[in-house]
Amino acid sequence: MPHTKPDLRLDEEGVCNACRSYEQRVDVDWDARAAELKEITDRYRSKDGSNWDCIVPVSGGKDSTYQVIRMLQLGMNPLCVTATTCHLSEIGRKNIENIKNLGVDYVEFSPNPVIRRKLNRVGLSEVGDVSWPEHVGIFTIPVRAAVQYNVPLIVWGENSQNEYGGPAAAAENNVLTRRWLEEFGGLLGMRVSDLIGMDGIEQRHLIPYSYPTDDELATTGATGIFLGHYLPWDGYSNALISQAFGFTGVSTTVEGSIVSYENLDNLQTGIHDYFKFLKFGFGRATDIASLHVRRGRITRQDGLQMVKRHDGKFPWTYLGVSIEQILEPLDMGIEEFISICDRFTNKAIFKTDSRGNLVKDRHGNLEKLNYDNR
Repeated sequence: MPHTKPDLRLDEEGVCNACRSYEQRVDVDWDARAAELKEITDRYRSKDGSNWDCIVPVSGGKDSTYQVIRMLQLGMNPLCVTATTCHLSEIGRKNIENIKNLGVDYVEFSPNPVIRRKLNRVGLSEVGDVSWPEHVGIFTIPVRAAVQYNVPLIVWGENSQNEYGGPAAAAENNVLTRRWLEEFGGLLGMRVSDLIGMDGIEQRHLIPYSYPTDDELATTGATGIFLGHYLPWDGYSNALISQAFGFTGVSTTVEGSIVSYENLDNLQTGIHDYFKFLKFGFGRATDIASLHVRRGRITRQDGLQMVKRHDGKFPWTYLGVSIEQILEPLDMGIEEFISICDRFTNKAIFKTDSRGNLVKDRHGNLEKLNYDNR
């Protein structure tokens, strides 16, 4: 991982906090963690079967499929909640239907698509994230569902901070708060209130992207856990298990990635990952290669070569759909898109000519100054 990754810490040996965290897994008593998970699920299980036992936010991906499988294995009766993705793919819909057929109740919330498209444009132009409304909604909408349906326990997947199990792990003060939610379901540098007045957007349009009040959370007792704290989380094994239960990947490597089993639901993901590359010099391929290097499945040298081959290519297609088709709902042409790309590109990371202009090949691809990440 390059040091440009936000919140990445390198120690005196040049090893990042993600690797150090993984090294510490050998000291974890996973049997004790599994027992703790069972205790928490038993505590929140509906005693008379009159309500659901937990909320499981699901996208239809490998990880949310895995979350549902594990909850069913623990005898839980989950209500699966989907905050619809910005531009759902055909395979994404297929995998959502597969989750339903695992034997669960399911709710899908689709925010106003006219407002969603405006938020896509604002997210892309203001903070360089076309999927900003999705990244907010995947946290806010399941929490709103927990309050509306009076189901206190929310079971998320991996905690990206990889620090602790979540409020439900605490014996006291285990109710979600707005501060906790905004820390772990971050708003990516743009507050929801900042959007009011942009392109005709009003407060009433932003209900899906706003958390319940602290009073509402406290009244429901809404709380949450990260499943990755209790089970040794691994995307590859999650994919294998999910595939055994009907999850479908694709036949080729996903654009910008090095695998065929993740980020299959949202056609805007290629744009999102490309902007990460422009800002920080790494993309999805680096993320996944690092996970596999960490686990000893590939060497660092192999990882570097895979990354150079796949990371940061201009997103002309995603899952076989052209960028023109992906941008069309945003009422954006390719020239405007490229102009926004150039505005967010960190020129300290990429080659430029004598006049300071970005150097691109005939496919529109940039070249990093340093591919070794040292």
